[in-house]
Amino acid sequence: PAATTAASPVVSASPSATGTPGGTVAYDKNHAPAVPQPELGKKYSGQKITYYGDSVGAGHDIDMVLATQFTKDTGIEINVVPHPQSSDDTYAQYLRFFQGKSSDMDVMMLDVVWPGAFAPHLHDLSSALGDLAKQHYDTIVANDTVNGKLVAMPWFSDFGMLFYRTDLLQKYGYSDPPATWDDLESMAKKIVDGEKAANSNFVGFVFQGAAYEGLTCDALEWLASTGGGTLYEDGKVTVNNPQAVAMLNKARGWIGTIAPKGVTSYKEEDARNVFQGGNSAFMRNWPYAYNEGQAADSPIKGKFDVTPLPAQSGQKNVGTIGGWALGVSAYSKSPDASVEFVRYMTSPDVETWRAVVGSYVPTIPSVADSAAVLQAMPFLKPMASVERVPRPSGPLGDKYNQFSTYFFQGVNSILNGQDASSVVPNMAQQMTRAAG
Repeated sequence: PAATTAASPVVSASPSATGTPGGTVAYDKNHAPAVPQPELGKKYSGQKITYYGDSVGAGHDIDMVLATQFTKDTGIEINVVPHPQSSDDTYAQYLRFFQGKSSDMDVMMLDVVWPGAFAPHLHDLSSALGDLAKQHYDTIVANDTVNGKLVAMPWFSDFGMLFYRTDLLQKYGYSDPPATWDDLESMAKKIVDGEKAANSNFVGFVFQGAAYEGLTCDALEWLASTGGGTLYEDGKVTVNNPQAVAMLNKARGWIGTIAPKGVTSYKEEDARNVFQGGNSAFMRNWPYAYNEGQAADSPIKGKFDVTPLPAQSGQKNVGTIGGWALGVSAYSKSPDASVEFVRYMTSPDVETWRAVVGSYVPTIPSVADSAAVLQAMPFLKPMASVERVPRPSGPLGDKYNQFSTYFFQGVNSILNGQDASSVVPNMAQQMTRAAG
């Protein structure tokens, strides 16, 4: 999708940003930070590498600005290729490259759940970037370390959250966003009933309902926030329980009432386009959508905010852990040049810039706590209390992809009308076989 360029904020500089700490610095989407140590890359000037980068929101445009700056400073040429929008399609594409030991891909984005599965095909970054990795959150570095090897560098974190229209809540007499899923249902229904006359396309709630990894993230939040468990605990599949069945049937009831029937084919950008177009009261999405919604030409600029996802009374607010790292293919013909590109892309300066211009959650604590980032992403502090729920990719390793596929296919069939009580037992058996 074409990116909309947000107005360039002028904010207090973080210590890692260009300029004097405590002074001001302008961050703008069209000007990336300089490469901190260009001499490291200049040794490989003239080499060409292919980078499979972002495809969601303004991600590709931001990648292009960064790649242009890197080439300018080092002489290393970057061919930027957006990966498929579906993470499952991306996984399959990478797998084909790796199985064929192809050198057509040098650097790639890696979903937080992939390092265990792809580790044998990834360059060990320990010696080149191990010291720099210590700047990042320990837990994320641990996720990207397999059998003692640093196979990826943390790039940005993610967690699910609820976007809501502040103007519409006020219009219909609500002083706070929904705290429970029941609240969300009743508020969405009331707002839809009031808005439908003026806008026949208006809906109450949009989310990622297509049969792909995004639905695993959404449905994990539904279950974990209502006592339905976290899919796989202590070596056992846990989805076949009354709370999970009840919550999945509740979600089925949203379709065609507060959520459009088409939501069962929605991915991140589908949901964002509906919400940002002014056609939904609520949306579940990742932090990147915050900056997109506040863009200068956004119909909802200044009319929305974010809050933790609802939870059943007595349960904790949760958000599925997302995020991406950068890795280097073990089959790259230019591994050293590729490592230098990863060094730049995961540096504090770049993380600060990406956080401010794209609302990508930093993986470096000092960046996340900087004034520049907190001004651009004011939701980071109130969202700090949300329990981050991981998908079980760590214990399942290369079995996780099939495990998740059985889960999201089952949930998608429920959203499309099947009763959860008849789907969940079989789904749980399939997941158990996959985890075997």
